[in-house]
Amino acid sequence: MAVGDLVGIPPKPGGGEPQIAIVRALQGSRANVNLLLQEKALVLPTRQLELLVSSQDLAFSSPSAAGDSPSHLTTETLQGATPRRRDLGTAWVLLLNDALAESPSLGLSLAAFTELVCGRSDPLHRCACWLWLQGPQTLFRLKQGLIQPRPLQDLRKLRQERHHQQRAEAERSRWREALRRRATIDPQELSTAAAQDLAELRLWASGQRELSLSAPTRQLLLDVHCSDSPAEVRHLLADMGLWPRHHLPALQGTSWQQGFSVPLLGEAEALLQLVEEPWPGDGDRLDLTGLRTVTIDDDDTVDIDDALSLDWRADGAPQVWIHIADPGRLIAEDSPLDLEARRRATSLYLAQGTLPMFPEILATGPLSLRAGQRCAAWSLRIDLDEEGAIAGMELHRSWVRPTYRLSYDDADELLELAPPQERDLLTLQDLMQSRRAWRERRGALFLDQPEGRIRHDPLNPGGDGAVLEITEPTASRQMVAEAMILAGAAIAEYGREHQLALPYRSQPVAPVPTLQDLEALPVGPVRLAAIRKGLTRGQVGSRPAPHFSLGLEAYVQATSPIRRYGDLLVQRQLAAHLEGRTPLDEGALLEVLTAIEGGLREGMAISREDQRHWQQVWFAEHRSDQWRGLFLRWLREDHQLALVHVESLAMDLPAHCQGTPKPGDGVLLRVREVDPLRDLLRLEARAR
Repeated sequence: MAVGDLVGIPPKPGGGEPQIAIVRALQGSRANVNLLLQEKALVLPTRQLELLVSSQDLAFSSPSAAGDSPSHLTTETLQGATPRRRDLGTAWVLLLNDALAESPSLGLSLAAFTELVCGRSDPLHRCACWLWLQGPQTLFRLKQGLIQPRPLQDLRKLRQERHHQQRAEAERSRWREALRRRATIDPQELSTAAAQDLAELRLWASGQRELSLSAPTRQLLLDVHCSDSPAEVRHLLADMGLWPRHHLPALQGTSWQQGFSVPLLGEAEALLQLVEEPWPGDGDRLDLTGLRTVTIDDDDTVDIDDALSLDWRADGAPQVWIHIADPGRLIAEDSPLDLEARRRATSLYLAQGTLPMFPEILATGPLSLRAGQRCAAWSLRIDLDEEGAIAGMELHRSWVRPTYRLSYDDADELLELAPPQERDLLTLQDLMQSRRAWRERRGALFLDQPEGRIRHDPLNPGGDGAVLEITEPTASRQMVAEAMILAGAAIAEYGREHQLALPYRSQPVAPVPTLQDLEALPVGPVRLAAIRKGLTRGQVGSRPAPHFSLGLEAYVQATSPIRRYGDLLVQRQLAAHLEGRTPLDEGALLEVLTAIEGGLREGMAISREDQRHWQQVWFAEHRSDQWRGLFLRWLREDHQLALVHVESLAMDLPAHCQGTPKPGDGVLLRVREVDPLRDLLRLEARAR
């Protein structure tokens, strides 16, 4: 290699274009070259250069001095000197049948190859042939300066690969164009590469913080003019029909999203067939099927785990019976269904339906206290004294047969009309009011007020419709709630008396406002908000401790074993004690509580995200409306973020609030910005 030589610079393996250059200087193993077609100087190792035309040949064929750039080598002249396809094909056939094919080590030099296909070998045609050989051709190999025809089988393979590559590139172009236009597309019709892109985009859109977006996918989003934020990707996919608009990122990859496996559903079906068969302990159950028993729930409740009865002692005093479903009859401890329930820890009641802790055929079937059916239960008989305190109690595994089922509306109507035939229901209400008064005298806080919740419109199952449901603290709801608290207090007292490790719930004493401070606030939501602000979070431990807001010395949640694994754990501890087996000690109980803690946190996050999302959907549908509200308190006064109560929605909502309002001041609430796919809702409150 010498100064003035014409050299070729092959493209790098990662891509790029081949270049023609002239050597300007040599410094050991490196060369200073000028690119002929780009007027650019480079310093490259000589091993990266291929000699095309020596300086002597170049000087002989051109009047320019050695080292000068040949003026006749331009993009246009090189394109004009490119060999014709017919001549190249003829050369391939000739060479393939020549001795070169039998001796792979032999080959034609660039000069000889140019002479063969062009009929001349001047610098222009030699450079044009070299550029063609470096391009996307399949007929010849150029290796170590020698040119050989490719065997027919290699040629077929290369052409097949080229075809696949072109088809893949065409599919990728269609995918990119669909993303750019946000066109609706069937994911089943996507190529493998596009399906992989979609899978990555879906994971990224789900907001999983541990993930990172690959560089090619970031470039793809850049190409289609989409930001790489998860919210923007959700919008992109939703516009294309590739992302459900009501998908909950917090639900992604959880047990609830995956559903129950085929083996678990098979186990549930097997248990369903064995419900009427005798099970261990069935003969020892107390038969209470003769009691007039009622279940009271919401209209759409299908998993019923509590019921109430009233009995009368010989002296005429009433006795309260509280019955709790007994899933432990069918669900064996540490069985696959039990372990799955432990992993979930709770049922989820979302805007679009229920995700149960047990398979639905069990949760709504033999595990529930169904009207007219003989059902396995745990039954508490409780005597209350005149003040409402517990005067005595008994605990039994039992059989019950709920006489009838009432909705809360039905029960409220009966309590209001007070028909003589519903004497038991009216007496239960009186007893629960007495019990409520007893707790109030011991400092219990009653923060009952209407609660608004957004649900998916059941009349529009395939649409985006959201409906507001307001739950009023009616007489029947207060009665049932008080009965469940009574059951939890009675079981906690039983556990304390027998030194049982149970998941006791407690709440430290909270610095609630003084009576004088409360009297300075308007009655209703403003006072309740002031009290709630000071309350501390409840705790769960293996030993009994006071519960401040309930006004109890000890309390255990125990009345929803179909819906909460902790309540089923309570029943297992009670069963072990009654049957003379060894219950879990404090350490073992805490291990189980720790095991279900992750599922509880996960379920709580999903429920909160679900309600937040559907609030955003509802407000998006009512973005032009305004609502009268009350200023409750500042959440972040420095950011003008306040808590506002809207009576017509039965909700306390955060909103940006101008000015310096005081608790109880009226405000007018409106939507400033809302976008469910971006998880965005900004409300604005102004004085009225």
